[in-house]
Amino acid sequence: MTDDVRNIVLGVLAAGISACLGWLARTYLWRRKLRRKQAFFGLPGNSECLLVVNREAGGDGAVHRHDVFALLEMSALIKDCGAHAQIVQHDSAQQGFGERTEFCLGGPASNRRMAAHLSSLLPGVKINTDPDPGPDRGAFQIGTERYRAEPGVAEYVLLARLTAGQTSRPVFLFCGQRAITNQAASRYLARHHEKLARKHGRDSFCLLLKVVNSQAYGPDVVELVADVTKAAQEAAPAVRASHRAKS
Repeated sequence: MTDDVRNIVLGVLAAGISACLGWLARTYLWRRKLRRKQAFFGLPGNSECLLVVNREAGGDGAVHRHDVFALLEMSALIKDCGAHAQIVQHDSAQQGFGERTEFCLGGPASNRRMAAHLSSLLPGVKINTDPDPGPDRGAFQIGTERYRAEPGVAEYVLLARLTAGQTSRPVFLFCGQRAITNQAASRYLARHHEKLARKHGRDSFCLLLKVVNSQAYGPDVVELVADVTKAAQEAAPAVRASHRAKS
């Protein structure tokens, strides 16, 4: 074998080994990223989860189109984890939580299961469900702070990941003052789940988000107002302040 042929053979072998090592490294990193994603969402491969949908205000079992878009956001995440989703109406999901991951969508006025979750898991959160028009309609009371909605200008939504323990599957809550805020929260979770997983791990959290100028920007412009986990999980005081919180 001449030196030229030997050099060609060695070059081909080196290129092949480098390609194999690169493929193995990319595969390892992809699998590690997938495992972290599955752990955060509580969705190991081939697992089952629930998508609990509300009803559109004034509708007969209908789901608001923005809530449908939110479901699509979650469905993409579930598919990426290799899991399967079952869609159920809020008034037919009569079971506990912890056995299967749950994504619950909508405010307590249109979603009975959301109302139950808020009452048992986030007792420090009170939401005005009075159907009559007024400045406090749909307002959030979290601890001693009140957050009123300005439709189309500034609206609030709670994004929560809650568990009953390290071994139980989480329930994710998307509880907004309008349907478009539910979509905004689901999009925020889809975009920032890696950052949230690094910060919170498998612990529970509750974030208050503000959707800015939805009449112009839709669900795309979202600001993190505060991590309200502690206030939301503590029982609310008997007397609360009545004011609009500064944003």
